[in-house]
Amino acid sequence: MVELSSLTSYWPLIRFLLPLAITNIAIDFGEQALNRGIASVKEDRVEMLASYGLAYSLMKFFTGPMSDFKSVGLVLVHSRKDRNKALLCMAVAGTIAMILHILIAYTDLGYYIINKLHHVDESVGSKTRKAFLYLAVFPLLDSMAWIHSGILLKHKYSLLVGSASISDVVAQIVFVAILLQSNLECIEPLLIPILSLYMGALVRFTIVGLGYYCKIHNTFPQSSSQEVGGNTSVKKMLNFWWPLALILATQRISRPVVNLFVSRDLKGSGAATEAVAVLTATYPVGHMPYGWLTELRAIYPAFDKNNPTNKLTGGTAVTKSQMKKFIFACFTLSLTMCFMVFWIPGVSERILVDVIGVDAAFAQLCVVPLRIFSFFPVPVTIRAYLTGWLMTLKKTFVLAPSSALRIGVLIISLIVLPYLGVHGAVLGVGSLLAGFLGEATMVAVAACYVYRKQRKKSDTEVVVQAEDAAPMTDVPSRTQPDSVQEITEEDGQGEEDGERIEG
Repeated sequence: MVELSSLTSYWPLIRFLLPLAITNIAIDFGEQALNRGIASVKEDRVEMLASYGLAYSLMKFFTGPMSDFKSVGLVLVHSRKDRNKALLCMAVAGTIAMILHILIAYTDLGYYIINKLHHVDESVGSKTRKAFLYLAVFPLLDSMAWIHSGILLKHKYSLLVGSASISDVVAQIVFVAILLQSNLECIEPLLIPILSLYMGALVRFTIVGLGYYCKIHNTFPQSSSQEVGGNTSVKKMLNFWWPLALILATQRISRPVVNLFVSRDLKGSGAATEAVAVLTATYPVGHMPYGWLTELRAIYPAFDKNNPTNKLTGGTAVTKSQMKKFIFACFTLSLTMCFMVFWIPGVSERILVDVIGVDAAFAQLCVVPLRIFSFFPVPVTIRAYLTGWLMTLKKTFVLAPSSALRIGVLIISLIVLPYLGVHGAVLGVGSLLAGFLGEATMVAVAACYVYRKQRKKSDTEVVVQAEDAAPMTDVPSRTQPDSVQEITEEDGQGEEDGERIEG
């Protein structure tokens, strides 16, 4: 009976995280479906996969920071006015990203970034810039969906958010299957995954938008009450968002940086194209067992006692101790999944052959990089847990240095490891792991800094309250000069009172 009651107390956490976790895994399957759309091309499949991989990873760099506006919706959007300000921010950011896409596709800037920096040949570079142009509108559409996802999560509608993302993935898979039957494979194969990506995003945006208007809009106040600090200004939103955006931009730029160094290390040869193709195929498969741990950072803000939308379940709130135990259980599950999928012979190869559609020889090249992904749950869990706590305190600014350390460690690893005989996809994934570990370490240092300041502030408040509540004669912390000064003042006050009485 006690065990059943204990498990029941974790149900709100399970119900909140499960749709998000399934969504995260489904998104990785969606990426694999998009890769299959390229891998099914009869001619130049490796070249097509490398071109799409380069364009997609660069596009994710632009859309990544916008996806963290979900956290703004989760923590800072309390009214319709706040939502309108958040949408304005995302509209401006999406438009800037679209302009940059067009510039990279049509100007010498794109030729330098893609052809020269990555040391790819003219054919791959031309296809990559064309794919990047096709993806120009995607950041704007994607950003509009994320802010509504955050608002829905704030009101505990994680199932709706999860359903929208899963519908996104299903739409991608369906459209890949449909477009593969068309003559698009002969006309423009790159459009198969790209059009599928757009249709999936449109489905997701439609679901979260309708979900907001049906579930929240009518009950959402026009302005925020003073209990939650009044209306949130654009400046406050941006101050909260930019450290998270910087971190996610660093995470998303990591893949293009890895592709760049791996390609340059192999001198832009056929082996370089093959290595980039291996990385493109292994990213979604390797990310699948641990990527959902990132969603753990939403638990603290969603179940924080100061969240006005936080509803009690069964008369008892979710405690911090329960959150910690739940997060540890998620970490253990993820680590177990990684070792089962990547270390049991034949499992990862079967996923690559059956889901993505690559041949057995290509799948064999992905085995070692995928095994390195087994160790990613450790830094990801630490980062998610501490980031969620800092988001609750609205202290996200201390997270900014972690992004610099991550990219620094990543680049150092990419430069040093080739001298140790590490090349190709193994170099890329190993360097990513080093960057993750560096970032998690810096986040832990930042959290310790904030924790010490919070403790110091709490101790100071306790002392002040004790001084205000206790009689002066009972306060032991006064220094001797202060006591002497108080006695003198009391004597002087007594003499004045005596003079008034005599007068």
